[in-house]
Amino acid sequence: MPQQSAPLAGVTVVALEQAVSAPMCTRALADFGARVIKVENPDGGDFARYYDDVVCGPGGQAAHFVWVNRGKESVTLDLKSAAGRDILHRLLDRADVLVSNLAPGATARLGLSAEDMASRHPNVIAVEIDGYGSGGPLSHKRAYDLLVQAESGVCSVTGHPGAPAKPGPPVADVTSGLYSALSIMALLVGRDRSAPAPSVTVSLFDTMAEMMGYHLTYARHAGIDQQPLGMSSPAVAPYGAYPTADGQTVVLGTTNDREWQRLARELLGRDDLADDPRFAGNADRVAHRPILDEAIGDWCARHDLAKIQDAADAAGIGNARYNTPSDVLAHPQLAERARWRQIDTPAGPIPSLLPPPVIAGYDPPMGAVPGLGEHTDAVLGELGFTAAEIVALRGQGAIGQAGS
Repeated sequence: MPQQSAPLAGVTVVALEQAVSAPMCTRALADFGARVIKVENPDGGDFARYYDDVVCGPGGQAAHFVWVNRGKESVTLDLKSAAGRDILHRLLDRADVLVSNLAPGATARLGLSAEDMASRHPNVIAVEIDGYGSGGPLSHKRAYDLLVQAESGVCSVTGHPGAPAKPGPPVADVTSGLYSALSIMALLVGRDRSAPAPSVTVSLFDTMAEMMGYHLTYARHAGIDQQPLGMSSPAVAPYGAYPTADGQTVVLGTTNDREWQRLARELLGRDDLADDPRFAGNADRVAHRPILDEAIGDWCARHDLAKIQDAADAAGIGNARYNTPSDVLAHPQLAERARWRQIDTPAGPIPSLLPPPVIAGYDPPMGAVPGLGEHTDAVLGELGFTAAEIVALRGQGAIGQAGS
């Protein structure tokens, strides 16, 4: 099959971004072929560059940064200077999209509010990721992933009763970034260049409230705050993690009555459980979860993981092995499907996962992770600045050192 052109070829994105949410948005756009110009402060740039130095370290790159910043160009601008802001606007004159996740009020102070963009850059789709949205009592607050997960109730349904937990991945940042990318895609498809492009705001709090949809619906109509169940679900039973005879952990799940019958009869060999009216429907099984967990746990403790999974597959019962991150690095499902690629970083090449969408005939570009300010001179040259002018701007502090 011939190589398909990049879906977002010809789209230029300017990013004023830090940490994870906006970088995840723009990395997704870069994976689809957009050109992403990451504007960073000459004094250190994106602070996520310095969370750690484990990638090709010590003295290497930060794991968060290389994860969400491949395929971008880094330009350093001092946006507190008039010259830096002028260069930013010249970039936006040629751009299709602006993505930002600065502190509350920062875009307005830079002259990039929705009204400013509609006036000065009417064809640019401006997407701002913030913490809590505008117009509410928390709108002024800084918002980080953990803070929003706590505020939105996510931590209360994770962990165990009396021991709430934050989900490991930064799900508020990631989902907000992906909702932002989805919004941009939709607006690019439907944009009318004869009218000003609409502005978009995506808040981490609103995104997490959406992710809490099941729990909020249940609480509203049942009047009950369901308690977290660790590696289980309050919605269905049996559904959970069980230690095996060989020191592994198997995860078994049922989602309907037919699966429960197969698990009880074919996997456990327990017709008595299958016929017991206490377990007839899912709501009944949820009410009597401890009894089922004890029976399944006793059976799993007598068998090795491989035997359990083979039997579960034969019975049509969903199952998985509990893995650590180190286990996943060597996971055959990734290796045999060639999901790893090499990408370049300032500290050397590293493996990186392909983006999740598999588009027939299209290979994602998997571009390099940029060094701070690596592309400043080249991008300014495209804007018409001469070498002498670039040197002068550097002398003024309006841009950072070349490739700093």
